[in-house]
Amino acid sequence: MQTNVPPIQFTDQGPVVPAESTILAGVQSDINAAFGGGVNPGLTTPQGQLAQSLAAIIGDKNDDILEVANQVDPDVASGRWQDAIGRIYFLNRIAASGTVVTATCIGLVGAVIPAGSVAQDVNGYLYASTAAVTIRASGKIDVPFQCQTMGPIACPIGALATIYTAAQGWDRVTNSTAGTPGQLAESRAAFEARRRLSVAINSVNGVQSVYGAVLNVPNVLDAFVIDNPTGTVEEYGATHYPLLAHSLFVSTLGGDPAAIAAAIWSKKAPGCDYNGDTTFVVTDTSYDPPQPQYTIKWVTPAPVQCFFAVTIQANDQLPADITQRIQQAIIAAFNGEDGGAAARIGSTTYAGRYYAGVAATDSNVNIFSIALGTDPMAVTQTSLAFGIDQYPTLDPSNVSVLQVASS
Repeated sequence: MQTNVPPIQFTDQGPVVPAESTILAGVQSDINAAFGGGVNPGLTTPQGQLAQSLAAIIGDKNDDILEVANQVDPDVASGRWQDAIGRIYFLNRIAASGTVVTATCIGLVGAVIPAGSVAQDVNGYLYASTAAVTIRASGKIDVPFQCQTMGPIACPIGALATIYTAAQGWDRVTNSTAGTPGQLAESRAAFEARRRLSVAINSVNGVQSVYGAVLNVPNVLDAFVIDNPTGTVEEYGATHYPLLAHSLFVSTLGGDPAAIAAAIWSKKAPGCDYNGDTTFVVTDTSYDPPQPQYTIKWVTPAPVQCFFAVTIQANDQLPADITQRIQQAIIAAFNGEDGGAAARIGSTTYAGRYYAGVAATDSNVNIFSIALGTDPMAVTQTSLAFGIDQYPTLDPSNVSVLQVASS
């Protein structure tokens, strides 16, 4: 059966669909031919209404075909399609997780603190213990806690200070080290960025090989890999980290230590030294006992709290929640959830990176300035450089928004 509706053209540049006006004209010609000619083409007639409906249906299906075609392109794929592309590289999207922090529980010697016991931080977030423990003879024990709210919730030193669900003999809780921030479910942009960085995973004896392997470890949030091929100690990055001679440097956040050590050992060049004070012993099981063992070292980066000060023009037309909108826009850009570069280990983030997101929160926003800093009392910088042994973190409460009347 012949039709006057133009088909989709499949070209080297991809499928090209006809305009809906052209589809409508083709449908009208088909209807006219079906009724022997002389059909009134007016769109308000019954046949005109039928032609418009059929043209809309064809147009919608053409759009569906375009969507499917686009989803096989890693640059624009999303959702289930992006997951499928990732699995070609044996990558899975990182699920949402809560901030993890090690806290010291103090109380009666021998008292049992059950798994799931809850403590509260100074901002009201609840953290559940992930293991059952018994308070030692010293009257204290270190316990891992995980935030029950998913996402990068900051937990600075001393923030976890209140027992929320009491356990007999448990008197106090505090954290002497900052927590490792959690994450939201990996965004489309972040997953594609990680896929691109992981394409060297099948190679060996290279920095990119180690980098791809470490990024592929489940629950690894970020990584930085570099080597020092020289025979002397070399300082690198914003913190002037001293890289040992002929050494491999790996900085990674999150993930199981055994899996990280195995990933590094499986890809590194033989004979190179390591940097860092996080260690794990890997056993070469390819030999019969006694089996060689290797101590793998890497750096667990220290979290660095970042602060933003956003100054905008005071305007009665601004929505009541403009502060919250700006805070979320800053955080989205900081974490790379807007499709741009995230603030990462060893990176530099610039104030200009955040202007577009803040301006997009409302058409009435006029930005005077955006300043950054790592000291809440001195948020004056236009850029922040992070060392290869540092991991940048940002909490909504660390983004202040000031409305100032124009002079």
